[in-house]
Amino acid sequence: MDFNFSSEQEQLRDTVNRLIEREYEFNKQRHAIINSPEGYSEKVWASMAEIGMLGIGIDEAHGGFGGNAIDTMIVMDALGRGLVVEPYLTTVVLGANLIQFAGSDAQKASLLPQIVEGKLKLAFAHSEAGARYDLSKVATTARKDGDGFVLSGEKIVVLHGASADKIIVSARDGDGVALFLVDKNSPGLTIHGYRTIDNQRAANIRLENVRVSEKLAGNAAVAIERAMDFANAALVAEAVGAMEALKNGTLEYLKTRRQFGVPIGKFQALQHRMVDILMYLELSRSMAYLCSVKVQSTDAAERTRVVAAAKNAVGRYGRLIAQEAVQLHGGMGITDELAASHYFRRLTAIDATFGDADHQLSRFASNPTF
Repeated sequence: MDFNFSSEQEQLRDTVNRLIEREYEFNKQRHAIINSPEGYSEKVWASMAEIGMLGIGIDEAHGGFGGNAIDTMIVMDALGRGLVVEPYLTTVVLGANLIQFAGSDAQKASLLPQIVEGKLKLAFAHSEAGARYDLSKVATTARKDGDGFVLSGEKIVVLHGASADKIIVSARDGDGVALFLVDKNSPGLTIHGYRTIDNQRAANIRLENVRVSEKLAGNAAVAIERAMDFANAALVAEAVGAMEALKNGTLEYLKTRRQFGVPIGKFQALQHRMVDILMYLELSRSMAYLCSVKVQSTDAAERTRVVAAAKNAVGRYGRLIAQEAVQLHGGMGITDELAASHYFRRLTAIDATFGDADHQLSRFASNPTF
């Protein structure tokens, strides 16, 4: 099987890498971005739009650049290596896909070009207290009122909820789960934003009789499950990028840190531990490739099973790599000044996002073989 990227994909990877190298130096630019009130950079977001990153996976008919999950994997891998905190996952992967999977033609024509141009950031408000990772547990209600709906309920851990221009909210409208577009300035909408352990941003959202007029027209339950699989595939790719950066940084440390007059990388016991890191990384990379191919499958059972297996793998291997890397760095491995601790936190958060390793194992086991 040919695992080589096309010339266009190689160009995409190089372009994204150059952007991150220019805008995301760890101790200066990234430090300033994560400590800003917004928690992301409008300048970087505009640059992403300028080079076409925000149009990956969006139909060319709506101003996007098309592409597939492999292209998204390339982008997310680079974002993982750079520890990028901009709301790419929530807007381009989750938000845009929900609109493409469930939106009407008019909604797609109105919203998708704004995403591509960097003028619209989205968040997906679905998780609720007590639901854990069960996508079917939605208590938020949508009551029909004239030509619109009135939403009431609470959502938790809405990734980049405070920075979104519009929030896609799941609610029960009497016919089942539906998806609604809520403007960030809607009366009755309360957004409490906060920083997460990995220096990303999230929010808890309360809707008190929030009136909305836009409901996505398609089958919400199917769209949510499919979009979540795409989001998990993207997280798998991001995790691989973070693992690779952590491996490279640890290897460089072993080459430069000296003990007893020699680099500590000369010690065979530490070499064995680096081999373990490399092995876990390559296993994760293989799963990311498989996941990015199969997430596009029209067979929902096949898609779910492969995505669950990949997310379970990177959850387990990411933790092992992060623990080894921190230990090989010694006490400084957990300091905020060193990138290793930030990669550790991001890998931990990726595991918990949209279903941790244990949950994914359960999903894998509950789906029929193919």
